[in-house]
Amino acid sequence: MKILMVLTSHDTLGDTGRKTGFWLEELAAPYFVFKDAGAEIVLASPKGGQPPLDPKSNQPSAQTDSTHRFEGDAEAKAQLASTLRLDSVKVADFDSVFYPGGHGPLWDLAEDKTSIALIEGFLAADKPVALVCHAPGVLRHAKSADGKPVVLGKNVTGFANTEEEAVGLTKVVPFLVEDELTAKGGHYSKTADWGVHVVTDGLLITGQNPASSAAAATDLMALVAKRAAA
Repeated sequence: MKILMVLTSHDTLGDTGRKTGFWLEELAAPYFVFKDAGAEIVLASPKGGQPPLDPKSNQPSAQTDSTHRFEGDAEAKAQLASTLRLDSVKVADFDSVFYPGGHGPLWDLAEDKTSIALIEGFLAADKPVALVCHAPGVLRHAKSADGKPVVLGKNVTGFANTEEEAVGLTKVVPFLVEDELTAKGGHYSKTADWGVHVVTDGLLITGQNPASSAAAATDLMALVAKRAAA
């Protein structure tokens, strides 16, 4: 099994003067779900190379067993330092794709034509797509073969408005994930803030927040295996 993980290359948190990027737990937890299951993992980002890490995601309060394990894994860190350019990867080479969140994707991946085409390509090829936390916002411009939004009529989740309010960035982000998924016709659901909530609808798997990232990865592995056995 070969899984593509797509990370942001955007490091500026709006006009705040603060840094952003990808959220470490949302990379680390799925990474080891995939690795421990024997999957081959490829990391990519729009600009390639070392993607920016949201500094808040590596503070003690945000660290987990998975983030500690990632920081201590030389192979994983080397892979992160040399992500492929997103425009160099092909859908045909992978069984599925996983998008970690962090605020960065709202600025670059949500508007990136290569990323949009990649998501559309995976779905058109009947291959699962998983996204967690802010990453479901990357679906905002992706369309199905009929030209309609891929989330139209789908059960989805993503970073909740109440969670965005709790971190004080409602007025900073270019759009709110919950509002955008709903505006595109998705049937949005959530659990309590920071709780684990993953939704699978057809080929689409979405997770609400960092705590949901391992569960989303586990569900993705199960879906890929199920489809391979069918």
